[in-house]
Amino acid sequence: MFWRKKKPAYEIPELTDATFNEAVVNSEIPVLVDFYADWCGPCKVLLPIIGEIAQDYEGKALVVKVNTQNNPALSQHFKIKSIPTLMVFNKGNFQERFQGLIPKPNIEEILDEYIAGTDEQGRLPAE
Repeated sequence: MFWRKKKPAYEIPELTDATFNEAVVNSEIPVLVDFYADWCGPCKVLLPIIGEIAQDYEGKALVVKVNTQNNPALSQHFKIKSIPTLMVFNKGNFQERFQGLIPKPNIEEILDEYIAGTDEQGRLPAE
């Protein structure tokens, strides 16, 4: 008998070179973008975490993924040099970039800051 791997419970939307601007720039809620590749081991480790976050933050933040091999224009535009790379956008504006494996609580903390409140340009309030 062979053991079968479970598929992620939540289907994360995948953006392309053609759909990125419409989804990210026009979003009224914070957007977390996961740049990945199918062959990337750390990306496979991060995928279930990203899926859980996408499900937990549905309606509060948009969580999407971009396959760097299939979307070279986006990879070049954002200068993706290593994967996984996570990028946060708010009100259509780029805010932060993280590379490598990021623990789930850290990703949640980052999203929570942007959900808590920003000005009309997407900036966090001064502390």
